[in-house]
Amino acid sequence: MSEEEEIVLGALRVSLVRKRVKNVHLTVHPPEGRVTLVAPVNTRAEVARAYAISKLAWIRQQQATLRAQARETPRQFRDRESHELWGRRHLITVREADAKPYVKLDHKRITLTVRPGHDLAKRAEVMHEWHKTLLHSLVPKLIAKWEPKLGVRVSGYFLQSMKTKWGSCNHGAGNIRLNTELVKKPKDLVEYVVVHEMLHLLEPTHSDRFVALLDRHWPSWREDRAELNALPLRQLSVL
Repeated sequence: MSEEEEIVLGALRVSLVRKRVKNVHLTVHPPEGRVTLVAPVNTRAEVARAYAISKLAWIRQQQATLRAQARETPRQFRDRESHELWGRRHLITVREADAKPYVKLDHKRITLTVRPGHDLAKRAEVMHEWHKTLLHSLVPKLIAKWEPKLGVRVSGYFLQSMKTKWGSCNHGAGNIRLNTELVKKPKDLVEYVVVHEMLHLLEPTHSDRFVALLDRHWPSWREDRAELNALPLRQLSVL
């Protein structure tokens, strides 16, 4: 069980969530700099507010870092445009042909074939479907690798474009959901996100127990989380 309310500090709004945790966790979330404060269930509102005020300088510094962070400019899907794939940059070639659209990867070049007259939205749609195909070739292997290690069973997984999360877990249904933007990140970071969400099948909240599980099964999670969130972000209006 968790209880949520909002702390308003001038123009800054902090989401206060009370959970069964021992310590306070303050987080500034990419990409927009949304702030959450997770506190023990018996924390009084004035105590949480005072804590947030004491961390104002740190919060503003983190938000400024996110604002300055490199962002991927909107893709136009035209010749010699660069596209990220598994953490590496690839150049794209666009071909027009009177055939079913498809994408082909050859070394460091991506060839996008579309019908004559297909607009930007259609090209983006074809690429997005291809990205999902690539993730479908990787994610089941990662799940199969980690199920016996974690002692969990994933009932299913889903891929979708998400604005604020790399992944999520439905503890009750036993499934996980992953952001299709992960196809642009190094595979080891994709694996970290998969493990993170699978661990939520053991512990649904970001409690001290969950942190201990991460420490046990993915000791470098803090560094990997920082690297993942420091990589270029896409413009949220692309898809």
